[in-house]
Parts: sequence; C-alpha cells; structure tokens
Amino acid sequence: MKALKALAAVAALTFPLFSFATPVNINTATAEELAKALNGVGQKKAEAIVAWRTEHGPFTSAEQLSEVKGIGEALIARNKDDILLQDSTKTAQ
Repeated sequence: MKALKALAAVAALTFPLFSFATPVNINTATAEELAKALNGVGQKKAEAIVAWRTEHGPFTSAEQLSEVKGIGEALIARNKDDILLQDSTKTAQ
C-alpha cells in the first residue's frame, strides 16, 4: 500500500510537467475548442477571447491575449506552446 501511495505521489508530480494539449489557433477556434485546448481557460474566458477577436480582429501575438479580461501573463506563459496564430505555425518568442 505504501508503494502504491508513493507511486501515485510521483505520478502527480511528474505528469503535470508534460503538456498533452493540442495546439489551437486562437484566431479561428471556437469558444468550445479554446476551452478544451488551453489550460486554465474555461467556457467564459474562451467566450471572452472570441468576443475580443470579433471586435478587434485577429490576434497578432500570444501576448495580445492579455488584453482579454481574465487572461493574464501566467495563463499565457502556461499555454504558450499550444497557442497558434496560424494553422501551421506555433508562436515563437
């Protein structure tokens, strides 16, 4: 039993280090797709991203997401590798 608990503790510490998310184009994804793909983005934040995009046009950088209410630098940094601006290119910076 102790070995099982130890293994569970190691797994809990290890697996969050890996990203299993699918990259998502923040300029074309639906709110549902954004909520599923981005860590820390639920339906409300995803809807806010789509609303901002509708009002202001396409995002030109991942950092521009910080202009959306409820989206901060930490959330952007956590999802940086999964944010696409175009369908075939990840953001690079």
